[in-house]
Formats: sequence, structure tokens, C-alpha cells
Amino acid sequence: MKELPLRSELSPRQTWNLTPLYADSKAWEKDFKRIGLYLKKVKAFRGRLGESAETLYAAMTASDDLSRLIEKLYTFAHLRSDEDTGNSENRARVDRMIAADAEAGAATAWMEPELLAIETEKFRTLLKAPALRKYRRSLKKLEERRKHYLSEPEERLLELSSEVFSGSEKAFSMLNDADLLFPVIKDEKGEEVRISHGNYRRFLESGNRTVRKAAFDGVYSVYSQHKNTFAALLDTEVRSHLFEAKVRKYRSALESALSGDDIPCKVYHSLIDAVRNGIDPLYRYFSYRAGKLGLKKLSMYDISCPLQAEVQEDIPWDQAVAWVREALTPMGKEYGTILNKAFAERWIDIPECKGKRSGAYSGGCFDSPPYLLLNHNGSLDSVFTLIHELGHSMHSWFSNTSNDYHYASYKIFVAEVASTTNEVLLYHYLESITKDPVRKACLRNYMIDMIRATLFRQTMFAEFERDIHDMAANGEALTADALSNRYFELNKYYHGPAVEPDDAIRYEWARIPHFHYDFYVFQYATGISAALALARKILAGDTEGYLTFLKAGDSKDVIDIMKDAGVDFTTTRPVEDAIASFGEMVDDLIAGDRQ
Repeated sequence: MKELPLRSELSPRQTWNLTPLYADSKAWEKDFKRIGLYLKKVKAFRGRLGESAETLYAAMTASDDLSRLIEKLYTFAHLRSDEDTGNSENRARVDRMIAADAEAGAATAWMEPELLAIETEKFRTLLKAPALRKYRRSLKKLEERRKHYLSEPEERLLELSSEVFSGSEKAFSMLNDADLLFPVIKDEKGEEVRISHGNYRRFLESGNRTVRKAAFDGVYSVYSQHKNTFAALLDTEVRSHLFEAKVRKYRSALESALSGDDIPCKVYHSLIDAVRNGIDPLYRYFSYRAGKLGLKKLSMYDISCPLQAEVQEDIPWDQAVAWVREALTPMGKEYGTILNKAFAERWIDIPECKGKRSGAYSGGCFDSPPYLLLNHNGSLDSVFTLIHELGHSMHSWFSNTSNDYHYASYKIFVAEVASTTNEVLLYHYLESITKDPVRKACLRNYMIDMIRATLFRQTMFAEFERDIHDMAANGEALTADALSNRYFELNKYYHGPAVEPDDAIRYEWARIPHFHYDFYVFQYATGISAALALARKILAGDTEGYLTFLKAGDSKDVIDIMKDAGVDFTTTRPVEDAIASFGEMVDDLIAGDRQ
């Protein structure tokens, strides 16, 4: 039976190098002890923010310095912990940072209420002072949100409770990543392999339907056994969102979640409406897929497998890197220079190993490289995952190096744009070097599946997330049955008449970590809509606007940043254009198959 390797068995070349953050745990501990000093500096300005523009500048700088230190310490702690989620020492370091972050938040909770207590005319006079030019944008945004802030004691209480409210997400991660044990199945060669988060996707991509079904049934048999625990955790998470929205006087948890990016709720609702209205090309694709596989109807485990088993590949890491480099060449020299650093300086943690956090992400801070955690398995999908996460990391690099710390972090709404643009560029590159018509059809099918998963599937997730928050807000208990039934109904609608709604899929919500992230997933759908438009410009030689977008950080509102890049999300046009592109690809795939 094949088991995952231990981390100690991996080559250093396969792992990230965290020494740019801290040389070792001792260096981290030394920096951790500085938190108290930074807290003291911030507290020294309490009651003095309205004295002068110079005093306010110094106070905000001290607050930034504290935040920057906390982020650096936390980044090292969570990256080290994600290497082995079962390592208690690493986990304890994360717990200490969660507590320290809560303490820092509580210690600075007085700042915004004190600022908002300044009389309006005086506040606006301060804003005009040259000394506050750096912070003027943030202060204006604070003024706009005045009605959502509480008194100083109430703000402090909320900050102190933040660690408690994070408990459900923490428990979900430990249960999902460290404690669940999936069954052993036989792979295509008849060898026994234990299902893991990392290899489950590859089993679903198998050309052997028996393997796909075994993996699907095996995974959801485990989630169904723990459905009540997962439901209790998600119920707690949703109610924490509702609590914060209520106390801050937002009309809904959705409005509260989107307010930080100044995104109107209409953008979220319009996405769902546009995708529902444009669902027919997706139904047409599933009908084609069923026929291609020789099935009357697809089962849920038939949605991700290749339509031609012979094109499935085991892609070596070096080949994946070479493809990525070539695909991103149209970005230009400046982009390519930084891309080389990612590989040469070991920003990337590559293979799956025992205890490693599942999935993939880009994570870092202002004072570190933008690291990538992968669970690379040699599939074509894992190459797309690599270039996707590199999109995040390159976005972070350009944003961090083009802005002061205070404005370096880009908003969540644009977080998936660069990553998905990279995926589109990889598709175009691979199609351009592929001569075999069968392989071309496979690539086209892959791109269709990527858009399906990113636009349609993530919109289904977004609708589920909206619905369960509405259910809870209306007094309905989010039991395992209530969650499963709603998810099952949505799944049936988004997959249509050509897909058999396997009963086990009703438990899929339990394995989706993003439902604990507070209305995050819809941005995958808006991201692919933007990416399809931006990639066309890049391939046409127009990279200036895109690089400006990467460097924008939080220098202006995200809606305006996207408008500057040529994508206007105040309308449904980007989503409708993306659906139209998807439909054209489906039609081309079907037409090519008939020739």
C-alpha cells in the first residue's frame, strides 16, 4: 500500500525556504518578545489623536509597525504549522499568535472610536494637513463608515472575542486536515492506496470509472459520518458573521463582508442572477460529456475525468516549471525576472507529505517572499494550480514592492484576478504548442472545465453561502439535514438534466473550507470573468494596464482599479461575456468532435 512520505524524507529543493522570515525558532521567539514594546508605543498615543496632524501621523505609524510585526510572526508560525498539521509545537506557535493578534487588536481598538469622536469639522481640517497625506485615503474611508463603529469599550470587547469567534474555523481545519482518515481503495493498477485530500482530485480524473466511484463513495462515506459535527461548526461560523453584522448595524452579513472592499451587494446578487440566466451552455456541455463517455447520464464522479483516457499524463515538476515560464513570457521582462526568483529562491513547498495542509495557497507578508504551498501530484490540473498560485504571489510581490506597507495589501475582490489570468495564459500557450487534434480537444475541454469550476461551480457555492446566512438570519437552525438538503437542490439545478444527482453529493458542503471564509468564493467567479478579458489584452501585447493593476495595491477602490484595467463590474457585462466565451468553447468542442 502506498503511503505518503514523511516531511523529513523530502529533498530541501522540494520545500520552501522560510529563513528570509526567521533563521530559526529562536529568532522567532526573540521577535515575539518585541510585541509588548510595540504595544506600549501605540498605547502612548491614547487620548492624543486629535492633538495635531503630526501626532496622528505618529500614532498611525506606530499602529502600522505593530501590525507589520504581528503579520511577520504569524506568517512564519502558520507556514511552519502547515508543513505538518499534526505537529503540536508548530500548532502551539500559531495559537500564541492568534492570542497575540487578539491582544494587539484589543490594545488598538480605541483608535478608531477616538478618531471618530473628533468633531467632524476638526477631523476634516486634520485631513487637509500635509503631514497626513500618506494616511488621507484611509482616514476618508473611516469617516465614511462612521455609523458602523461602536464605542471604545464595545470595540475592545469585540477584539477580545475575536479569538473565540475563530474557534469554529480552527476546529474545522483540525478535523478536516488532521483527524479525518479516508479509506483505502484500489487504483488503476490494482494497487491499494489510501485516499487523501491531495490524491482525491486525481482519482476523480481517472479514466477508470470504478476508481472514480470508489474514491467518491469513500470520501463522502467519511463526511456523512461526521456531518453533524461539520454542521455545528458551520452553523457557529455563520452565526458569528450574523452577530458582527448586527452589532455593526449592517443590514446583512453579506453587506458587512463586502463593505471592506466597498463592493455593493448588487454585484454579488447580479453574479448569481447572470449565471442562472446563462446556465444553458453548461447543460449543453454536460449533455455532450455524457454522450462522449457513453453514458445516459453523468454521475457526479464523471464530471472531472478526461474524455480521452489516453491523454492523461504524469507531468514531471521540471516540465511543469518550463511550461509555466513559457506561458508567462508575454508578461514581459520585469514580470519574468521576479518569476525566476520564485523558483531560484525556494518560495514553493511542492509535494504532498504526511500531515501537510491540504490544497494550495499563496501566503506571505510584507517582509517575506509570497510563499506558495502546493500538493503537486504530476497532473495537468496541478500545473494549472502552480500557475494559479504564482499569480497570487506575483500580485503580492508587485503590490508589496510598489506601495508603502499601509496600502500594500490588495483587496479580496481582486485577489483571484491575477491567478486566473495566469491559468488562461497557460491554456493558450499549451494549445499553441499542441499539434495533435486529440490533445487540442483535451486542452479545450480542460479550459471548459476550468471555467465551469471557477465560474459556475463557485457561483453555486456563493448562492449556497448566501442562502445559509439567510436561513440562519430567519431563525432556521443549520442542521446537517438542512444544509445537505439545500446543497442538494442547488447541485441539481447547477448540473441540470444530464447529470444524475448522486445522493452522496449532499455532503459536499462539509469538505469546502471556503464556507468558513465569510463570502469569499464569489470572487473566483468574478475573477475568471475579468481574467478572460485581461488575457486577451496581454496576448495582444498590451501589458501596461495589467502591470499597473498588479502594482495598485489598495491605492484606490477596487471597482475603480478594475475599471482602469478595462473591466467594469458595476454592470453584468464581464460575467455575460465570460458565459458567452464558455458557450463558444463548448460549441467549438462539439463541432470539432463531429468533423
